[in-house]
Amino acid sequence: MKKSVTVSLAVIIALCVSGCSPDKRAGILLEDISGDGSSITCTFDGVKHDMIVDLPEISENAPLVVMLHGYGGSAESFRTETAFHEKANEEGFAVAYITGACAPDDSSSSTGWNSYAEDEGNRDVEFLVAAAEYLQERYDLDREHICAVGFSNGGFMAHRLAMEAGDTFRAVVSVSGMMQPEVWEKRNKTNNVSFFQITGEKDDVVPKLSDGTAKYTTAPAIEDVMEYWAKSDGLSLTETLNVGKGSLLKKYTGKNSGRQVWDLVIRDGRHLWDWNSNSLSDIDTTGLILDFLETQK
Repeated sequence: MKKSVTVSLAVIIALCVSGCSPDKRAGILLEDISGDGSSITCTFDGVKHDMIVDLPEISENAPLVVMLHGYGGSAESFRTETAFHEKANEEGFAVAYITGACAPDDSSSSTGWNSYAEDEGNRDVEFLVAAAEYLQERYDLDREHICAVGFSNGGFMAHRLAMEAGDTFRAVVSVSGMMQPEVWEKRNKTNNVSFFQITGEKDDVVPKLSDGTAKYTTAPAIEDVMEYWAKSDGLSLTETLNVGKGSLLKKYTGKNSGRQVWDLVIRDGRHLWDWNSNSLSDIDTTGLILDFLETQK
């Protein structure tokens, strides 16, 4: 069973986001919080956001998973499309689906996430840290086990979160996501965050060395990005597995570290979240993500 929540108070959270200057992270206000049942509305830095929170039957000290939708999506649509909370709640995870926002200079744009390491745009790194820490404090969740999972544009944001907010997010998952060139150019020399990337072999959005698409973009090839995540965490390749129907999963681990990096390439996969219905792939995305997150408990 799971239980839903209602919130009706404001909170000021002093943020400590890695890579942000002090003037950007002090006195950030998460306010105007209200809701009915599991639906929550709040504002951050003048920007409105919606959240849907699903708690496991025993929520005290539960790990939290923050879910980031793709471009044009919402908390509600991502919850409906993935139903990630159903299995996650059964395994003891609290889940919060969060809606992004329009670009600040274009109110007609679709909802999304500012996945670029630049000063312009919505302050989504600070917001997601504030939201995660608020939920942890409000519902007495496990501070040491806050994770983020993103799809497409949410997967782009996952790479930025891992780079800039590793102090808050213990593990990050990108499904059909990539790293923006601005994030790559400012990448850390070392990291302490676990990372799981799921990429479709034929995804025409994610630049790859394997199909030559990396030659036509300034963004780094996903193979180079995954090598970076493993190396910056001090990990080495320890296991290679065939999963589904011919998809390849690489696991990077370290002797003295609980951190892990997983890299899954879906055979014949395209820009999707769910390959379970694909007769060529037969991949349970939610199940694999939960397997990865279980290693971080």
